[in-house]
Amino acid sequence: MNTLPSWDPDAYEAFLFDLDGVITPTVDLHMRAWAETFDLLFAERRLQPYRESEYYASLDGRPRFEGVATLLAARGIVLPPGAPGDVGFESVAGIGNRKNLMFTELLERDGIAPYPGTLALLDELARRGAALAVVSSSRNAEAVLAAAGLRDRFAAVVDGVVAAREGLPGKPAPDTFVRAAQLLGVAPARAVVFEDAASGVAAARAGGFGWVIGVDRGAGAEALAEAGAHTVVRDLEELM
Repeated sequence: MNTLPSWDPDAYEAFLFDLDGVITPTVDLHMRAWAETFDLLFAERRLQPYRESEYYASLDGRPRFEGVATLLAARGIVLPPGAPGDVGFESVAGIGNRKNLMFTELLERDGIAPYPGTLALLDELARRGAALAVVSSSRNAEAVLAAAGLRDRFAAVVDGVVAAREGLPGKPAPDTFVRAAQLLGVAPARAVVFEDAASGVAAARAGGFGWVIGVDRGAGAEALAEAGAHTVVRDLEELM
């Protein structure tokens, strides 16, 4: 791993965390929900089965509907955007909402716990009095943080709900990270970003953040480094 010696938490005022795959292993729940959804869709259309690699290529780090559209385009499937309340396989919105229902069922049934290494780092940053925020493409961030018992750790949460309400483009655009820094009252150059998706790393670099740490939960250290991560680790405990 490319853990660079210049990582210094005392040099920064704020720390912005992606949620899925950085704070909690919700990526596992997301991947299961996506796999079930696309398995059914592709079987219905008599296409090759859904592949896990398609999650990283098209879905990881993107807003839900954008991810659906990206994967459909890669498969040569053309569907209308659909209405916000659609559920099913007839539109982009319908597919995204069906997946979200499955995710919610898994979260409520199985619960979620934070990664121990991330929890240890959050404890250390809290001891230092650092400002903390969550920046996530997910529209489920509040529910996941509440389920993990972590909501009160973060002064700001900029998720898919906030992005839609404020008209913020999702990652790899930097806007959601920049908005979180604004809410914390800190310039991007004085903040650190933790991301497990190449699109999120690219967003943080585009936003001019002072240090970007890639967390390799499956995207690949090389992909995170190529996207612009200053440091790549397998788990945040490596930073302690």
